This record gives sequence, C-alpha cells and structure tokens, in this order.
Amino acid sequence: MAMKLDVIQGRYFSDLLDQPRALRATSNALRDTPVFDRLAGVADRARYERVVLTGMGSSYHGLHPLAIELSEHGWTPLMVETSELIHYYPHMLTPATLVVAVSQSGKSVETVRILELNGHRAPVIGVTNQADSPLAQQADFAVLTAAGEESTVSCKTYVSAQMALRTLGAALCKLDPAARLRDLETAPDAVEDYLRNWNDHVEEFGGLLRDARDLFLVGRGSSLAAVGTGALTIKESDHFHAEGMSSAAFRHGPFEMLQAGIVVGVFAGPEKTRGLHGGLIRDLNSTPATAMWFSSDADRPACKLPHLPEIAMPVVEILPVQMITLALAALARREAGKFDRATKITVIE
Repeated sequence: MAMKLDVIQGRYFSDLLDQPRALRATSNALRDTPVFDRLAGVADRARYERVVLTGMGSSYHGLHPLAIELSEHGWTPLMVETSELIHYYPHMLTPATLVVAVSQSGKSVETVRILELNGHRAPVIGVTNQADSPLAQQADFAVLTAAGEESTVSCKTYVSAQMALRTLGAALCKLDPAARLRDLETAPDAVEDYLRNWNDHVEEFGGLLRDARDLFLVGRGSSLAAVGTGALTIKESDHFHAEGMSSAAFRHGPFEMLQAGIVVGVFAGPEKTRGLHGGLIRDLNSTPATAMWFSSDADRPACKLPHLPEIAMPVVEILPVQMITLALAALARREAGKFDRATKITVIE
C-alpha cells in the first residue's frame, strides 16, 4: 500500500531537494576563492607536527575522508571532537599544529570556545557555510561552502562541506584544487538524478523499514563519514534509534544481537575493503535481520549510488540515508526533520 507522503514535506524536505543547486553554488564558490592559492604558500607539512581535524556532529564525522587522504600524503592527522579538544587536548594548540575546524554555522558554542582558547596560536583553516560567522571571520584561512540557508537538520550543508573538504585535501596534499573540482563536477547532476525519483525511493525504503525497531549503518574508510552522519541524521530527523559504526566493530559484538526487526545498511565503500563488505552482506542474509547494500551495483534502486569517481563518493553516499529519513517519517506520519527539542545551532555546551 502506498504511503502518504504529503505529511513529510516540510522545510527539511525542501532543503533535501535543494542539494543539487547547493552543490553547484559550492563548486562555483570554491573555483573562485583565493584561499587555496594562499594555502599553497604556507600549508607545508614539514612545518607542523600534526594536523588536528575537529568538528561536532556531522561536521566531525565528515572529516574521515580528509583524514585518510592527508595520512596517505605524509601528514599526521588527528580527528578530535571540538568539545574534547577544548577540555582534554588544549595543549595541542601550538604553532606546530595546523587546525582544520568544520562548523556549518560557524557559531556553535564549541567552535566559538575553541577560537577563544586558541587565541591564534595554532593556524586555523575554517570550513563553514556562514561568511559572517566567528569561524569565518577569525580563522586564518576561511573555506566557504556557500550552500545557502538551511532550516533544520544538516543535509545540503553536509554534502557541500564534503565537496569543500575534498578540494581542501587536494590543496593540503600539494595537488591541484582546480583538477579536484573537475573530478567533482558531475556530483551535482548525479545527486539531481537520484533525487528525481525521491518518492519511489521513499516507498521502497518504507517497505523495508515497516517493521524495523533498530537500524545500524556500517562501513569502512571514507564511508565512515556517511555512517556516522547517517545515524545522527536519522535520530535527529525521525526520533528513531540508529547506530553508526565501522563494519569491523559491528562484527565485534553487535552481530550477535541480529534478529527480526533489525535492519543493517552496509556501504560497499572503497575498493580496498569492498570484498569484506560483500562477505558481511552474505552473513547478514543468513540471519533474520534485513540487510541493505549501498553501492553503485545495488539491486534495489533506492540503494543504488551514482557511478562517480571514488574521490566524489563521500558527496553522494548520504543520499539513501536521507531517503530513509523520509520513509521513517512517512511511516510515523510526522514531518521529517522537524525539531521538537533541538535547535539548528547548538549554543549550550
């Protein structure tokens, strides 16, 4: 039976459908900014003992692909939540540390506090959507996503931040940011093609999730960005329990609890560990749980990711999870992404 989809269509829904436009705006802003030329003269890994990658929520989870690329090019990246950096790692804020701070608003309480605590000791690259925010104004280098205003749960600002972080990675690794943007230029069209069939995707996920009680999202490598952000987005959008973790960690315990009513979404991810995930899917299919395979070769259209260069996959991997949030909202007969207790910007630590 078809679900009623009118109830889900609020401000979050509108922001989801606006993602192709937001990505094109981000691409144009990144192409025109002088910040990457400025970074080329100072972002020399020999000058730094480490690069600290910091954020909260999806801004933190989204740093996984950048951490991997930096490590592959000789940097020593450390991912630290901004709240932990403030209280337990402030000694790392020295001239020998390069900080990449991500905050979609640029004005969350932890972001403001770390800027105050740092006092310009460690150079800061700020990645944010708000040009008038403390992060954009006080960072030594501001990378602006220009995704436009966003009403509730992060969606278009997340995918735009992924595009910005992929381009920043090229700059920090002494690659060509312009060439990186060319590698990413098909992403907006791919997102638009996927979202064109949003109602079919929501119906398909509604059938898979109708009897679901718990949801796991698992993956490895760069897919950990979608894993962590996806679970957070489901909880925030739908008030539904979801947990994101590495697929290896999932093997170490949670696999034992699999039963009917548990749904596991597996991101195929980079080629390096894709075979391991194929084995996990086979094992999941031998249990009473429901398995979903997020990949460009997925059988289910809603789970089928666009064919893109691997460097662009963090931009699009979140798309099926966004459709899951709409499906869960339709099943619960509530507006997707409507806040009851939270606010868009967290101002209380």
